[in-house]
Amino acid sequence: MTKKIIFMGTPDFSVPVLQRVIKEGYDVIAVVTQPDRPVGRKKVMTPPPVKIEAVKQGIPVYQPEKIRNEESLEEILALKPDLIITAAFGQILPNKLLEAPEYGCINVHASLLPELRGGAPIHYSILQGKEKTGITIMYMAEKLDAGDILTQAEIKIEEEDNVGTLHEKLSKVGSDLLADTIPKLFNNEITPVKQNDAEATFAPNIKREQEKIDWDKNGEDIYNHVRGLNPWPVAYTLLNGETLKVWKTKKIQLTTPAQPGVVIDVLEEGIVVGTGNTTAILIIELQPAGKKKMSAKDYLRGAGSFIRVGLKLGE
Repeated sequence: MTKKIIFMGTPDFSVPVLQRVIKEGYDVIAVVTQPDRPVGRKKVMTPPPVKIEAVKQGIPVYQPEKIRNEESLEEILALKPDLIITAAFGQILPNKLLEAPEYGCINVHASLLPELRGGAPIHYSILQGKEKTGITIMYMAEKLDAGDILTQAEIKIEEEDNVGTLHEKLSKVGSDLLADTIPKLFNNEITPVKQNDAEATFAPNIKREQEKIDWDKNGEDIYNHVRGLNPWPVAYTLLNGETLKVWKTKKIQLTTPAQPGVVIDVLEEGIVVGTGNTTAILIIELQPAGKKKMSAKDYLRGAGSFIRVGLKLGE
């Protein structure tokens, strides 16, 4: 008899994972995702990417504001799934739901657990300058990302990777690993491994105050900060009291440290800024307040033509 699967996910990351489950021929009887939310300046009500995909595939969609709500819970339990798969769903499942399916509830998480539990593991893997990350598929528990591990796959973080590129790579890795894991799970061929809570680290959602660049930090940390917030929510600094988003940078080695946050050179390619050590930062892609993203080269030819050596950023 065909196993019945409920898929729970919300953002772009979850879409290739859902697509792969469908492609592998499993019976996805329902998709559970977050409610539509207002997006952009005009606050247009927008469905989550997973809902768009589910509708396209003709799969029934449920969008509970809180899955712990008794009515929402009973509605999902009534479907009698054999397995629940979650991938960046955004809500912790209650115990009643975790225990209902015969094969449990499994989660596709974008880190090598127990490292980086939480909602922003891809961001933190780059922000912390890690050289590798990966996907963990584990049983869900009522405690955040603390369930027993079923399978893992590791990938290298390249020097040029940002959140966007790593997001795409991990989504593909997650899809492949899940396709490999599900049949083994159904055939009872996996021995779950308990996580060592003592080794756990956390990756909570990014807060606004984390987006601002601290020019007193080492250049390597600032470089990781910028790519660890690209393409969302995007790092920023202040220029004459106005927000200047910094999208892309390069590292430049100096022989002696320069003053942090001070423009030390203006090149055709962009603006060189001092940091807390001998690794300066070359800003090559930016976004002035109220404008679109542009190359620093274009900015310097236009609105940024006033940028001079000695100008201080960050205030």
